[in-house]
Amino acid sequence: MRLCLLALLLLLVTGSDVPASEEDRKPNFVLMMVDDLGIGDIGCYGNDTIRTPNIDRLAAEGVKLTQHIAAAPLCTPSRAAFHTGRYALRSGLGSTGRVQVLLFLGGSGGLPPTETTFAKRLQEHGYTTGLVGKWHLGVNCELRGDHCHHPNTHGFSYFYGLPFTLFNDCRPGEGKDVLADLQNTLWQLTLLGALALLSLVCVRVCGLLEVSVSVIVAVTFLSLLAFSVWFVPFELLMTWNCIIMRNQEVVEQPMDLDTLSQRLLGEAQGFIERNADRPFLLFLSLAHVHTPMFSSPGFAGKSRHGLYGDNVEEVDYMIGRMTETVDRLGLANNTMMYFTSDHGGHIEDADERGQKGGWNGIYKGGKAMGGWEGGIRVPGIFRWPGRLPAGRVFDTPTSLMDLYPTLTHLAGATHSGRLLDGYDLMPVLEGRAERSQHEFMFHYCGAYLNAVRWHPPGSESVYKVHFFTPNFSPPGAGGCYDTKVCSCHGSYVTHHSPPLVFDLHTDPSESRPLTPDTEPRYQEVLQQTARAVEQHRATLTHSHPSHTQPDPHSPQSEPVLNQLSWEKILWRPWLQPCCGTFPFCGCTENTTSTLA
Repeated sequence: MRLCLLALLLLLVTGSDVPASEEDRKPNFVLMMVDDLGIGDIGCYGNDTIRTPNIDRLAAEGVKLTQHIAAAPLCTPSRAAFHTGRYALRSGLGSTGRVQVLLFLGGSGGLPPTETTFAKRLQEHGYTTGLVGKWHLGVNCELRGDHCHHPNTHGFSYFYGLPFTLFNDCRPGEGKDVLADLQNTLWQLTLLGALALLSLVCVRVCGLLEVSVSVIVAVTFLSLLAFSVWFVPFELLMTWNCIIMRNQEVVEQPMDLDTLSQRLLGEAQGFIERNADRPFLLFLSLAHVHTPMFSSPGFAGKSRHGLYGDNVEEVDYMIGRMTETVDRLGLANNTMMYFTSDHGGHIEDADERGQKGGWNGIYKGGKAMGGWEGGIRVPGIFRWPGRLPAGRVFDTPTSLMDLYPTLTHLAGATHSGRLLDGYDLMPVLEGRAERSQHEFMFHYCGAYLNAVRWHPPGSESVYKVHFFTPNFSPPGAGGCYDTKVCSCHGSYVTHHSPPLVFDLHTDPSESRPLTPDTEPRYQEVLQQTARAVEQHRATLTHSHPSHTQPDPHSPQSEPVLNQLSWEKILWRPWLQPCCGTFPFCGCTENTTSTLA
């Protein structure tokens, strides 16, 4: 009897040290997002000339979604919605003017600290969370180092990568992306000021006119001011925007693109290896395939599609290495792997070397084109051996915003009561449901509701209603080639009354608008979508996109300000991350320990 009691006591004392079985352990998550990748760039989505065997393998071993939708056709708002499970407008990241993404790392806009990301929710439930790669949702609010928008503040225990994004300004000789017309205007003003100053000095020296010293001093001051406003924020943009941080420390400024791929891959693999014995979330947010194009020597010139194809094939290699790492460590059966893009390819981006933007397959439009399918339909692949059926394909509408409720559900997190726009995907992914809970989806162009998608119950049809469309240029083109990026406001769009209506089930390329004569449900489609829009707008707490947005579903009562106003996005020296003493910022990371 005493022996039994002793054995029972020993079991109770040591029971907490017994490792949990694989069935009891929380699942790991490896999320992989490419920047600006077109859905038509991937083999398993129809491309037969760019080699993507590793991504194709993920699809063959898991579930492929063919109607996976980004919440916005541009980086900043799409990523805000991805992280929060909510339309970007709810975070103040819906643009009302020409600036639709964050443009300066030294600006004060970004994902508000009052927002809750899936990383923060998982962190609260015992997960080690990491982000390797691109963020592009802001860093500081009021002072350099307050890190109010930083990934560490938003639930990522570890961060290594680009707190901003890639722009052509990050690589010498690739041109300018950031407010190029304003840069040109400021440069011309600088030249005019210098010319005026030189003329005044010559006139005074030659005695042609009486020019007071005070006038010359004033013109000199104005010329220097114009030069500073142009040169400091714009000509030094590579130093200000193109940096690498490890957590809250700047480790390279400006960054070396030639070694970036190897470093991001090495950091991602290292994170998995360090945390293989505990639940973890890793978000690998690749810098590829955003311009400027860059590729490692092993991939340069190897594809049939020039530099862009080289980039896509290098992405595939990196995805393969990530999959190999998960498998090698014996984590596959307890790890959900996910592959996607933040939005569609940038079809207008090309130069004398060829196409630099992605291919969106049969779908109309691309990056920055509002609700046109080519800008928002992206790859969606989930792999989880033993949990998800291999080789399954689902055409039901799903969203990048669905990751938030899916991950929090699998991690055992209770619902926070915060209004979400995404739904748990597990019933679809596991084959328990043939369609998602998305009867309606709302497609924004900036802060403006551009289109609505309706998937009627019991029907294969998926109707799309466009209230306005971007004006392509030149007329008859398939994009905004004159400006390189489409805009969402004023004379840059055409409003439609009645709206344009398409059935994506029979017309996925949105080339044949429906009419009352060709579609028996035409009036019903307009009525149902109008009712859905009214209900959706009731969940928004402001009547105009430029107003502040108090969120009654947030535990905080402070309003959410427009994060993409000029006040928020323009460069401020006191907010600029810097290694060294500002403004003498510059450092190079020791890369001897990174993977080759």
